[in-house]
Amino acid sequence: MQRNGGGGVAGGQPWVLRRIRLTWLSFMLFFILVFFPLIATYYLTTIDEAVGPDKRLFGPRPGGELCEAKHVQDLCRIRESVSEELLQLEAKRQELNGEIARLNLRIEACKRSIDSAKQDLLQLKNVISQTEHSYKELMAQNQPKLSLPVRLLPDKDDPPLPPPKSPRACRLRSCFDYARCPLTSGFPVYVYDRGAYAWAERIDPLVRQAFEAAVKTNIYVTADPSVACLYLVLVGELQENASPPPPPPAELEKQLKALPYWRADGRNHLLLHLSRQSVTQNFLYNVSTGRAAVAQATFLERQYREGFDLVVSPLVHALSEPNFLEIPPQVPVKRKYLFTFQGERLESLRSSLQEAPPQSFEEEIERDPPADYDDRIIGTLKAVADSRLDQVLVEFTCKAPRASLPTEWALCGERDERLGVLKVSTFALVIVPGDGQLVASAGCGMRLFEALEAGAIPVVLGDHSQAAVHQHIRWSEAAIVVPKPRITELHFLLRSLSDSDLLNMRRQGRFLWEAYFSTAESVLSTVLASVRTSLQVPAAPIREEHAREIPHKAGKLAGTDANLADNGDLDLGPVETEPPYASPRFLRNFTYTASDVYRAWNRAPGPFHLFPHTPLDPVLPSEAKFLGSGTGFRPIGGGTGGSGKEFQAALGGNVPREQFTVVMLTYEREEVLMNSLERLNGLPYLNKVVVVWNSPKPPSDDLLWPDIGLPIVVVHTEKNSLNNRFLPWDAVETEAILSIDDDAHLRHDEIMFGFRVWREARDRIVGFPGRFHAWDLNHQSWLYNSNYSCELSMVLTGAAFFHKYYAYLYSYVMPMAIRDMVDEYINCEDIAMNFLVSHITRKPPIKVTSRWTFRCPGCPQALSHDDSHFHERHKCINFFVKVYGYMPLLYTQFRVDSVLFKTRLPHDKTKCFKFI
Repeated sequence: MQRNGGGGVAGGQPWVLRRIRLTWLSFMLFFILVFFPLIATYYLTTIDEAVGPDKRLFGPRPGGELCEAKHVQDLCRIRESVSEELLQLEAKRQELNGEIARLNLRIEACKRSIDSAKQDLLQLKNVISQTEHSYKELMAQNQPKLSLPVRLLPDKDDPPLPPPKSPRACRLRSCFDYARCPLTSGFPVYVYDRGAYAWAERIDPLVRQAFEAAVKTNIYVTADPSVACLYLVLVGELQENASPPPPPPAELEKQLKALPYWRADGRNHLLLHLSRQSVTQNFLYNVSTGRAAVAQATFLERQYREGFDLVVSPLVHALSEPNFLEIPPQVPVKRKYLFTFQGERLESLRSSLQEAPPQSFEEEIERDPPADYDDRIIGTLKAVADSRLDQVLVEFTCKAPRASLPTEWALCGERDERLGVLKVSTFALVIVPGDGQLVASAGCGMRLFEALEAGAIPVVLGDHSQAAVHQHIRWSEAAIVVPKPRITELHFLLRSLSDSDLLNMRRQGRFLWEAYFSTAESVLSTVLASVRTSLQVPAAPIREEHAREIPHKAGKLAGTDANLADNGDLDLGPVETEPPYASPRFLRNFTYTASDVYRAWNRAPGPFHLFPHTPLDPVLPSEAKFLGSGTGFRPIGGGTGGSGKEFQAALGGNVPREQFTVVMLTYEREEVLMNSLERLNGLPYLNKVVVVWNSPKPPSDDLLWPDIGLPIVVVHTEKNSLNNRFLPWDAVETEAILSIDDDAHLRHDEIMFGFRVWREARDRIVGFPGRFHAWDLNHQSWLYNSNYSCELSMVLTGAAFFHKYYAYLYSYVMPMAIRDMVDEYINCEDIAMNFLVSHITRKPPIKVTSRWTFRCPGCPQALSHDDSHFHERHKCINFFVKVYGYMPLLYTQFRVDSVLFKTRLPHDKTKCFKFI
């Protein structure tokens, strides 16, 4: 041991001695800086008080005589020295405090930088992890990368194909050149100008004008014949008593072969004959059209080529479009008459078509005389009318019969008169021609489509006649087809149908008429869609609305509102934040035309558009996720399941992983909007936020938008319209859309719960505030009701999930009259969306959680607080019912809450959602 020179303690380590010395020096310095000035000040003050005001040592004194006294000079010097030292120490202390504050700011900035870098690193790790996972999934599929087929263009110098063995031998496989229509061709259609063939000028002017107007708006029509898949020729209908008359068959064949792109045999040509009358000339009957298909309303059996030619509807509305508001409502189901029929019968088919060779045609009739049940039909229907069991209207003679083919029942009176009778008829009888050689006739087609237009359910007596586009349309869903021998059982059959079945058939008939036969545009689109579907070429993709983005500055760091996002110890999403992930698009391009033809044609909106995805896509069985088809699936617990912890780490469910997009409509409420955007910070599975800026005035230049870690796209709109909420913006890259008002307050766990519920009911609106439609007994009309209720029929889209598919339908398919009323009232867009979805699905929406309304502290008073708001919504509901023809909304007493919410769980388990 050694003793320290400073008298320290011997023994121990040198660092201990140094620490002792430092501690002692620190204590002394602390005493000098703190306690010594205080003691000195106290001592001097005590002396001053002791000597009195006249003999103070350091206080003011005339002439400073006391300070000049020799015995206190030392004390004066000490006081001055201490005061100077105190001032220096105070300045040093303030300097050190400022330095400490600056260092603290730098520390906080470094902490934020570290946190941001950690988040970026976590994001990059997750991106790498997701990429590796996707790569493994792709490799597990063991599928080669396919490229699109080579686009084959026609060659004008191609040698002609050998002619078919007989005029009836043509089918698509033998008479259509598929090389001109690759699956990826887009189905371009070239329409011949009327100057290309001589008889075009004699076509009915109304038919020609309606056809040309429809051609201008059709997306498939091309002006380049070299890339055309189909060549369309309007061949009729010719004007009545046209001069000169139609050319003879030989001359007509010559003119057809002279068409510029006929290519010797007419391959890939469609000869379209549109008629406004119940009788058509059918001047193509005895004409050899080669490999060109024929589309018209009247066909004889020896003329019609099944699967190649096309039966079309008469062109009832040539130039004037029907007024959908004048169409009678679909309810009540039972109308004044159980069934009606008005017509007059002609006896023979001998002179029906003057172009037919008289001898061979007569011989054919003699070999196969028609089976005529018309006499039995007349007797049975008269007996039903005489029995008066039900009120029916049957008339077999006409005051002013319309022209018709022999053996076909002539129409009676004018069109308006016939519609007047049909509007009060539950069923409308359509008696097909007595001769089975008439495969289709314009007269029967006219009766059929007038019945659909008026909401009378067609009853077709005779099963040998073909309706329009029968290859794709299932007419049995909209009409009752009864063989003529069952005429005696017809009355019993019609009375046995339930109201729900009748209304379902009436709805389907209304859809078929509106979608396929109501206007010249729909008739042309139907003809082209039928050919395209038969060729298995997908429809053109439906257009999206281009989002013109408004530049904005993001600099405000978004916080988290504890009241809205706090979920205790419960996480709401995966541990690692997912990078933005767009929903896969157009995965079923060829399915719609190859295997899903029935649904495409017989369910709204029809086969005219190709959608990126729909809420009706099929779902894989559960084991497929683990046996070869697990791409994109994220099962809970890897398939073992689990409670809260495992539940929050993966989406699970029956469909692959996905995210959702928030679409927020706003109008000149910048502070409210910024607060709402901040509340989205940290929300799991959020892809991006699309802010629909509905004001003509752009956002303030100095406005700082919150940084929520995800893109915020601010979309400029053409005009202030609530319909902009549902435009299918191209910026929305997910199937799921959360439509939310800028003043709606939702907790994160509520949003997550709604998203998970929507994933199991993708075809429905899933949201929070519920409303219902109430019946006004006094006025026999509908009312909008927002009171608390145990039954509801609407979920407001101010806070609701829905599929982007419905945004396309709302903007491009739903009747324009509804969107016009939304613009007129600046109201009711949420009701319109509920009407649309319930009309398409025939299902009510789904309400989640107990939330019924929203409170926005500090927000300006909403329009919904105005009494006129509710009066307008009453009017909207009744107007929408008139447009649809019935009330599509359905009641539900169903509400969804979280599984395990009130369930007692073991201590090692957690609930799926703590507060829901």
